[in-house]
Amino acid sequence: MDMLFEVAARWLHFLAALVWVGHNYATAVTRSRYVPLTAADLSDPDSPRQRALMQREHGAFRYASLVVLGSGLAMLSERGWLAEALSLQGSLVPLGVGIWLALIMVCNLWFVLWPHQKRVLGFVPAPLEERLRCSRITFLSARVNTMLSIPVLFFMASGAHGLALYV
Repeated sequence: MDMLFEVAARWLHFLAALVWVGHNYATAVTRSRYVPLTAADLSDPDSPRQRALMQREHGAFRYASLVVLGSGLAMLSERGWLAEALSLQGSLVPLGVGIWLALIMVCNLWFVLWPHQKRVLGFVPAPLEERLRCSRITFLSARVNTMLSIPVLFFMASGAHGLALYV
């Protein structure tokens, strides 16, 4: 395996995970419980500058999820471990479980959270009632990802440092 590829992929994986999972944890800490939005919260249109900042911030953590998944899969593929990990075979079961959970998280982010978040933020036109409903869905979807990140981190670490637990 090319050592430069290994180092670059590991750092890319680690830094993107900090952005993605860190955003989840920061959101969970700053908004520890669901506070329903009101019509007044969404009736005042955002300034173009605020919209641009929101799109950039939401884009950073969404794309970080793809970088984490892609770099992790690339590292396993480079080592020849990907098929065994994905099929949950042998000593790569912990990594495989972590991959499948991470894949659920990425799909949740891109196919549940983000389409609803676009409506809440006004990036996609939607009636006020729909935007209010979507705010609850985005809250719950984000919490699912935050909670799933805990076992993902556990299985990722145990796959690299705790294989004796599984053999």
